[in-house]
Amino acid sequence: MRPLAIAAFTMTSCLGRGLEPARAALRDRRSGLAQCRFETAALPTFVGEIAGVDDVRLPEALARFDCRNNRAAELGLRQDGFEAAVAAAVARHGADRVAVVMGTSTAGILQTELAYRRRDGEGALPADFDYRRTHNTFSVADYVRERLGLGGPCIAISTACSSSAKAFATAARWIEAGLADAAVVGGVDTLCLTTLYGFDSLQLLSASPCRPYDADRDGISIGEAAAYALLVKAADAPRGSLALLGTGESCDAYHMSSPHPEGAGARMAMEGALASAGLHAKDIDYVNLHGTGTPSNDAAEDRAVMALFGDLVSCSSTKGMTGHTLGAAGAVEAVVSLLALEAGYVPGSPGTNTLDPRLRARYEIHGGERRLEHVVSNSFGFGGSNCSLAFGRLRDAA
Repeated sequence: MRPLAIAAFTMTSCLGRGLEPARAALRDRRSGLAQCRFETAALPTFVGEIAGVDDVRLPEALARFDCRNNRAAELGLRQDGFEAAVAAAVARHGADRVAVVMGTSTAGILQTELAYRRRDGEGALPADFDYRRTHNTFSVADYVRERLGLGGPCIAISTACSSSAKAFATAARWIEAGLADAAVVGGVDTLCLTTLYGFDSLQLLSASPCRPYDADRDGISIGEAAAYALLVKAADAPRGSLALLGTGESCDAYHMSSPHPEGAGARMAMEGALASAGLHAKDIDYVNLHGTGTPSNDAAEDRAVMALFGDLVSCSSTKGMTGHTLGAAGAVEAVVSLLALEAGYVPGSPGTNTLDPRLRARYEIHGGERRLEHVVSNSFGFGGSNCSLAFGRLRDAA
């Protein structure tokens, strides 16, 4: 693919609002996870909750979209000058030439949970419940489009944990095909009881903050986040800008909720990202792992990484900082990868203490300063829906 410049990017999560708290957390190996106190959930687990998201008010003209997920989307859009960067793209190309591709998983399902509590005597949902704009998967993409005044192609992708990584891949294809000149991509997912109790029923929640690659890892910590990037053509950005160089997607279709034990689909996605970017395994300096902290996921991904890179490339998972933000995870970890490239720093892995000796990849518990030219970010979803992204700088286009 032709490299696309990252004209702007931002993330809001349990680490804080915008990039600065995320940068500090990466440097300090700090986690934002806390004991679950969400809604009426009575679960012995840790979550990554965005502080103050329930206090966010949407613009009056968009009040019909009001729900927790779109409040998180709004809070994220306000950070790091992202709105101004999009406005500049609109001024250059026109609103109809800027696309929106958003990833989400549970979307606004909390709004339906709240509506169910207000059913009438015959079980009917309340008349003021607007499924289309507050729960439907497309709601967040529709909100972002209207909020930013964009008129280009718009879609929501919901492929579980790979959703917002696939948003980057879809946007890249749209721009290559001439359907848009720039694209707002990202992911928003927020906490709800369906997710918490659903993962608990699968026995996948850890009672402690998650510990990817740890010998005693026992499950995930669920988080919530809103993360965005603005993709533009290389000609519209200065040489040396951070860039999306390649994307790789696969579907191993091995099991509804477990990865292929040998990481076959994961390896195919990483190979696809390298091929798309015109890179080789030896060119990659850091891999941000999907690394959920479940025994099976980490083991399968480890086999895939070892088969492709061996133990020469630095790896880590940052889910011990943010939790697993589900449909937003791909965008969150794309932003983490961009921050790592920007600062020349391999993120550590808070919560991980003793590496599992059966896992052989070069996993970095503490992280540290490194010379980074190329980074791969992995996102692997339920059902074997996999996506890997390769990032670098625009000089690589030469």
